[in-house]
Amino acid sequence: GWTAHRFVFLVAASIVLAMICEAASAFGTNLFGMWVILTVLGLTSCLSMSALAFAKLYWNPSYDIWKYKCNPKFPKPEHVRTEILLTIKCISLSTMLPALSLYLAAEGKSQAFCGWGGRSIWWHLGCAACLLVGIDFFEWLYHLLGHEVPSMWKQHKSHHRFFNPTPFSVIADEAVDQLMRTAPMLLSIFLPINMDVLFGMFAVMFYAYGVYLHSGYELAWPDAHHPIINTSFQHYLHHAEGAVGKPYHTGFFVKIWDRMFGLDSTAMLYAAGKCTCSKCSRNRGERSLEAFKKVEKVDYSCLLTPKFWLQAFA
Repeated sequence: GWTAHRFVFLVAASIVLAMICEAASAFGTNLFGMWVILTVLGLTSCLSMSALAFAKLYWNPSYDIWKYKCNPKFPKPEHVRTEILLTIKCISLSTMLPALSLYLAAEGKSQAFCGWGGRSIWWHLGCAACLLVGIDFFEWLYHLLGHEVPSMWKQHKSHHRFFNPTPFSVIADEAVDQLMRTAPMLLSIFLPINMDVLFGMFAVMFYAYGVYLHSGYELAWPDAHHPIINTSFQHYLHHAEGAVGKPYHTGFFVKIWDRMFGLDSTAMLYAAGKCTCSKCSRNRGERSLEAFKKVEKVDYSCLLTPKFWLQAFA
């Protein structure tokens, strides 16, 4: 179940983090080598997390699972293939600034450190909290601008082709978005930062939570109407409705920023009696077994055949 998958996510992420400082020690003064190592680690961990979630939620899903799906329909295999190909490309881009961060640390040109660094646990906890809030606000603001500024929307709009996203669409973006969203990895140039914590934020929290946000499925708790936590339904709604001039639900972890600026589309729909989240849909009787039987079940086995992948380059 979900508990086992979360455990696998954490184990995979822990292994990656344990290798970060080792990789920095071995390849830190070789920027290209550092980038290659991080790209391999990123491909392995990110695709594994996404694949585990996809297998659980999309490969022959049961009625009990489907009841929690944001969009009752399933995307086509071609849609998933595009997500995966873009993700592979984007991982190679998203590891550039982290590699530069480790390179600068190895060269003594930043304030980054591994381990405790002679500081107390309270210092590290405070640092982690500040990073979480600060980076979450940065991600929200950059995402917001991506919908408000036409030139930025041109870079971001390709991500919205995935109106019914799967766990493979977490970082299926364009180059500029990838570089900007990993820009906080260079904070160690200006601030003393534990690299384990910084990389943990991105590897464990941002990607793992991103898998949940893009999963296309909701949880019983927190449901779509939680007052603080940004859920998968908010992000699904963002993918389905988001456009230039429509920056609804651009938050990541929390709804606070969206609610402060009147961008909580879920609350608006709920107030109008038009909420389409799985909970409200179940309450209206729209997620019955009869409804499930009418939904077209997509065969994703073609994703395991070389021919299907070669067709993408034909």
